[in-house]
Amino acid sequence: MPQCAWIRYIDATELQLIIVPTITRSALILFLLAAAASSSAQESPFFVTYNHHMEEPGNLDIEVSSTSDVARSGQQTYFAPYMELEYGVTAQWTTEFYLEGQSTWGDSTVFTGWRLENRFKPLKREHWINPVLYLEYENLNEASRIQKEVEGEAPDVSSPNALLTPELDHELESKLILSSDYHDWNIAENFIVAKNFSQSEGVEFGYSFGASRPLATLASGADCRFCRENFMVGAEMYGGLGSTLDFGVHNTAHYIAPVLAWAISDDSTLRFSPGFGLTHESNPVLFRFGYTYEVQNFGSKVARLFGRKQ
Repeated sequence: MPQCAWIRYIDATELQLIIVPTITRSALILFLLAAAASSSAQESPFFVTYNHHMEEPGNLDIEVSSTSDVARSGQQTYFAPYMELEYGVTAQWTTEFYLEGQSTWGDSTVFTGWRLENRFKPLKREHWINPVLYLEYENLNEASRIQKEVEGEAPDVSSPNALLTPELDHELESKLILSSDYHDWNIAENFIVAKNFSQSEGVEFGYSFGASRPLATLASGADCRFCRENFMVGAEMYGGLGSTLDFGVHNTAHYIAPVLAWAISDDSTLRFSPGFGLTHESNPVLFRFGYTYEVQNFGSKVARLFGRKQ
């Protein structure tokens, strides 16, 4: 049984604080090391929706995030941490690697798999609508809970981990990302198509939409971290659209989620988002937290380490 910090138990009909299980010691140490490395672009506040802003070439983003839930009656609360390594290969190509796990209250803590993601921006210049092509390979098991995207039917959150971890998923997921900057706003739409080659689920579909903006666009001139220009706010909506076997919103999960990002230093950002379920198949609430540290000129530093010049 995973260790946990009991805050307050929830009732199925009212929203209260939840159980927050602690993660394994190694994951906790990783998070503390990342947080201690106080460290430049404003990080997008979204957890699910992607926009057209790519990682700067040669820069590496190290992100530690988590998803936890308010469970319905008869279900158990979980805590799902994951780590992302995002690297800007070129101005038009960003690649990302994920490791993820999950801890369920009263059950167990398990490793749920890895993902490899690539995003390609075909147009060099900014346009009214900026398309991005997304392709991701997922090597996961059915105990995955990070819900980085929502597609197809709602996931199984009631079965024990011992039954879910042997069920492996080898999935290829693609997205069409459309994104626009309008005055101070960024508006993004994602359309998801995914195929799980390990299960007979047909081709699954999903969506996400988001809008965000900084609280201020002009620097105040003060040396402070609580100034308005260091905060971004917005909202995103995401959900599943069934599959080729049963297209539509039947038995699908949908969420609407306010988002907040705070640039706590030139190279590090904190993000938070509570997602509120809109259907019976959704969790009542999903809590998402993220910390990102950007290592600038990482590619050049590695090249110099091996005696190469750039």
